[in-house]
Amino acid sequence: MKYLRIIARLLLGGALIYAGIGHLTFSRQEFQAQVPVWLPLDPDFVVVASGVVEIMLGIGIASFGAIVPIAGLAAAAFFIAIFPGNINQYVEGISAFGLDTDQARLNRLFFQPVLVVWALWSTGAIRYLRNRLSKRES
Repeated sequence: MKYLRIIARLLLGGALIYAGIGHLTFSRQEFQAQVPVWLPLDPDFVVVASGVVEIMLGIGIASFGAIVPIAGLAAAAFFIAIFPGNINQYVEGISAFGLDTDQARLNRLFFQPVLVVWALWSTGAIRYLRNRLSKRES
């Protein structure tokens, strides 16, 4: 189980780094299409900023040591924070990343909680929180 967790963590870290690079380069316009129109920020700024955050999270998750569970918590929070963009893509019927049907966009919504759990489980973030809370109570 330990090795499965490490593999899952490294895959998630690599995926975040890859996605972050995509935000800054080859997928920039597609990511801009996902920025909700109600967000009072420039879509390009949101895409660039989130790309930088994804790269940093990916590096933290793919690292070793005390930073890993903290990066896992931050990644889980990030996945929750960007969920409105996925909802917006579904509600507005925006095609991007091959999600060109309502069913495909709806299916994607169910993958977001998987990412949250993946980040928490693979990085040991839940155990980290338990340990921190038990030390506080002592």
